[in-house]
Amino acid sequence: MDSGLDHHTARALLEWQIELGATEAILDAPVDRYALQPAAPKAAPAPAAPAVAPSAPAFDIDPVEEARRLADAAPDLEALRAALSGFMHCDLRRGARNLVFSDGKPGARVMIVGEAPGRDEDREGRPFVGRAGQLLDRMLAAIGMSRTPEQPGDGVYISNVLPWRPPQNRDPTPQEIAMLTPFMRRHVALAAPEIVVLMGNISCQAGLGQRGITRLRGQWAQAYGLPALPMFHPAYLLRKPHAKREAWADLLDLQARLRAGGGGA
Repeated sequence: MDSGLDHHTARALLEWQIELGATEAILDAPVDRYALQPAAPKAAPAPAAPAVAPSAPAFDIDPVEEARRLADAAPDLEALRAALSGFMHCDLRRGARNLVFSDGKPGARVMIVGEAPGRDEDREGRPFVGRAGQLLDRMLAAIGMSRTPEQPGDGVYISNVLPWRPPQNRDPTPQEIAMLTPFMRRHVALAAPEIVVLMGNISCQAGLGQRGITRLRGQWAQAYGLPALPMFHPAYLLRKPHAKREAWADLLDLQARLRAGGGGA
């Protein structure tokens, strides 16, 4: 059938259609453009690149050795606090609000070493300020001692083995105790008390390498190179009021030791 178009006219019309955006010619069979198109076959996934083992660090940092290095380099309590604040290897710091360093009078004859901050201590940034701390203040007042004394010889200095609150007040792990003990050892050396009071199991574990406060309490020992008296933690006394009798006996023993000359007796 003769369409009446010569070759040049047909070519010109075709090029015009292409310029308008036509992409294919009319087919022999009709095509329903509204019908769903079959899903295109998925391309085969590219072969995974061979796993490359991460390069090993030049050296592994031992948190305990790093803690010892930082602590030993601190010339005073402020420097020790700064070193502890910059110690990045303990994950407890990530969930805590504040670093809880100390309270009371540095240079006091007695240094009390507790376990770890609780909720109130974490909020205020000072040790023993909650219910257990209030009981501790009353216990000390019963033998004429205070963290804010009228007489220098009646003061106490207070800290904790852990400066950051463990989540949900859980017990610290042995690894956490081990990496923070060098700071406590240096803390005691810089505070220079005559006697250390170890309150609770965690404090005894750090200072004596032992646990079992019901067996250890009331028995004088050596911790951090000083005479040390293990005692029940005030939080334990709040849960077990019947143990206050033993706690009172320990306070009287501490008072007698101080009167007799403290660490030199």
